[in-house]
Amino acid sequence: MEEVVVVAAGRTAVGNFMGSLASVPAHELGATVIKGLLQRSGLKPDQIDEVIMGQILSADCGPNTARQAAVAAGIPYETPALTVNRLCASAMTAVHLATQAIRLGDAQIIIAGGHESMTRAPHTLGNNREGVKMGEWTMKDSLFRDALTDVFGNYPMGMTGENVAKQWKISREEQDVLALRSHNRAEAAQKTGRFKDEIIPVVIPQKKKDPIVFENDEFIRFGATADSLAKLRPAFAKDGTVTAGNASGINDGASGLILASLSKAKELGLKPMARIVAYAVAGLDPAIMGAGPIFATRKCLQKAGWKVEDLQLVEANEAFAAQACAVNKDLGLNPEIVNVNGGGIALGHPVGSSGARIIVTLIYEMQKRKLKKGLATLCVGGGMGAATAIEVY
Repeated sequence: MEEVVVVAAGRTAVGNFMGSLASVPAHELGATVIKGLLQRSGLKPDQIDEVIMGQILSADCGPNTARQAAVAAGIPYETPALTVNRLCASAMTAVHLATQAIRLGDAQIIIAGGHESMTRAPHTLGNNREGVKMGEWTMKDSLFRDALTDVFGNYPMGMTGENVAKQWKISREEQDVLALRSHNRAEAAQKTGRFKDEIIPVVIPQKKKDPIVFENDEFIRFGATADSLAKLRPAFAKDGTVTAGNASGINDGASGLILASLSKAKELGLKPMARIVAYAVAGLDPAIMGAGPIFATRKCLQKAGWKVEDLQLVEANEAFAAQACAVNKDLGLNPEIVNVNGGGIALGHPVGSSGARIIVTLIYEMQKRKLKKGLATLCVGGGMGAATAIEVY
C-alpha cells in the first residue's frame, strides 16, 4: 500500500464562545484553513483529489459544509467533498479516511481536517411540522442537544468526567494541578510565539473599520494560579470535582492537513512533514467516554508496532482534567511529554476541529524539538476514543 505523508498542516487560532470568531460561519473557517494549506504547500486547487472535513454542529449551516468550504477556498467543482461527524473525533476521522483512500490508491492528495462554530449553533423548535395543540412549545439548544449532552445517560458531558474521576480515583487536587499546568504552558507558549508557525490567520471584515486579523488563541487564562482554580465551584454535581477551570471550553476554530502518497509527494517535489504510521478508534461505555484514549492508544500502538515508551511527544486533547489524568495514569504517560504547550483545557475545544488540531500542533512541536515518534489522541462523546501515530521527518 501507498505510504501516506503530511505535506502541509495548519489551524486557525481558537476563538472564545461569542468571541472574535462569532460572526464567522464554520465553513468559512474551514475555507480559510484550506486556502492557507494550499499556500503553504504550493499546490494548486485542481491538484486536490478530495476534501474531507469534520463538523458536529451543522444544523442550519446548509448541506455538506465540507463542500461549501472547498468551493469557498477555490477548489474546483469537479473535486468531491465529504463532511464527517464522529463527534470530537470528526476531524481526526477525516484524516483517517484520507489516509485509507490514499493507501488504497483511490486518491493521491487529500485535504482533511475540521471546522466548528459552537457559537453559531442554533436553537431549534422540534415537532414544528405538526405543531403543538396545548401547552408550552420549548426550543432546544442544538449546542447541548447535538454536542454537549450524553445521549445515553441524558446528562451533560461533564458528568462523564465525574464518572471517570470516581472510577479512576482522580481527586479535585489532581485535576486542578493538571489544569494549571495546561493553562501555564499555553500562556508561556503564546508569549514565546510557539504557536505562530501552525496558525493560519483569519481575516474578519468589519462594517466601518479595518478588518480584524485573528491569529492568537483567546481562550487561554493568563495568570491562572492554584488558588484561582481552587475557588471554582463544581459545575455538574454538587459534590463533584469538575469545574469550569479544569474542563475544556466552548470554542470556535478550524484545522487541517494536506495528505499525499509519498510517491506523489516526491513526484511534485513536496517536502513531507510527517508520515501517518497507524490510527485506531475504540469504543467503551459512554458513561466513561473520557477514558476512550486509553483503549484507542493501545490499539493504535499495537498496529504501529510501538510501545508507550517509544513515544517522544503526545497531544492528548483535554476534554476534562479528570479524564486527562486517568489517561496519563492508566497508560503510564510521562506528563512532561504530554501537551507541552497546553491542551484543550487552556486552548479550547472547538469540537469538530480538535481531532486535526492536535495532530497539527503535534507535528510542529516535534519538528521544533527534532523528535520522531508522536501520538495524537482524544476522547469522543458517546463512548469512543481515537488515536493517530505519526513519525516526523
